Amino acid sequence: MKTEKLFGVGILLAVLFVVLSSALFIIDQTEQAIVLQFGEPKKVIQEPGLKVKIPFIQNVIKYDNRILSLDPPAREVLLSDKKRIVVDTLLRFKIVDPLKFYKALQNEEMAHSRLNDANVSSLRDVLGKHDMKTLLSDKRTGIMAQIKDEVDTKATAFGVDVIDLRIRRADLPDETSQAVFARMRSEREREAKEFRAQGLQNNQKIKAEADRDKIKILAEAQKRAQIIRGEGDKEATHTWAKVANEDREFYAFYRSLEAYKKSMKDNNTSMVIDPNSEFFKFFKKLPK
Repeated sequence: MKTEKLFGVGILLAVLFVVLSSALFIIDQTEQAIVLQFGEPKKVIQEPGLKVKIPFIQNVIKYDNRILSLDPPAREVLLSDKKRIVVDTLLRFKIVDPLKFYKALQNEEMAHSRLNDANVSSLRDVLGKHDMKTLLSDKRTGIMAQIKDEVDTKATAFGVDVIDLRIRRADLPDETSQAVFARMRSEREREAKEFRAQGLQNNQKIKAEADRDKIKILAEAQKRAQIIRGEGDKEATHTWAKVANEDREFYAFYRSLEAYKKSMKDNNTSMVIDPNSEFFKFFKKLPK
């Protein structure tokens, strides 16, 4: 009898344990939950702690209440100037209405899919209104905020709040990049040729101006030299005339020395002159 009684108590305790374990559940600080009864939501729990549900009839679905990240694949977008770019974004979101989230999506995998679709749609709608120049300007922050607001508006329908959305990278497609690089290289080469042509033109201009200045300076110098030489000759002539008037014998003697110097300048010069000629008169007698 004791054995049967103990066995019955053990079964009762086991049943009680199973019932309690099915009725009690814990909500962590990082979680929020929905209690379902035969698939129908009965209660939303967003406070942490030990909770109770009807065992075997009700079940619990838990969702993360922290900020979650979504890294969608890069997408190609057509801008208003008909240029295509590949945009890589990063999206951060939070489940703020578990009941609406459950009814619309049920799980995070479906949420990622819907958010990705909303992100792509908003990127194309917003970026399609702007050109490349605007996207690369200081207006980029405002454009990202506009995309984030559009995605957030769409996400509100399934209980999700979009916290942040950023464009991490915006590149041209490979084929477009090659075409752009080729055009940039062509433009740089054209500019280089223009700069070289301008440099050659300036070089020739500077040389022409320098040659003109040289000719002008030389002409001025020669003119000045001739003037100075003329003034010197005039002064010399005046001096010699004055000396000749004051001492004619000395002047005649000096002129004869100059004549001797010039006539005998070349050592190979041969002259046949009468010694008694006027040319040699000062070889015989010096003036007093």
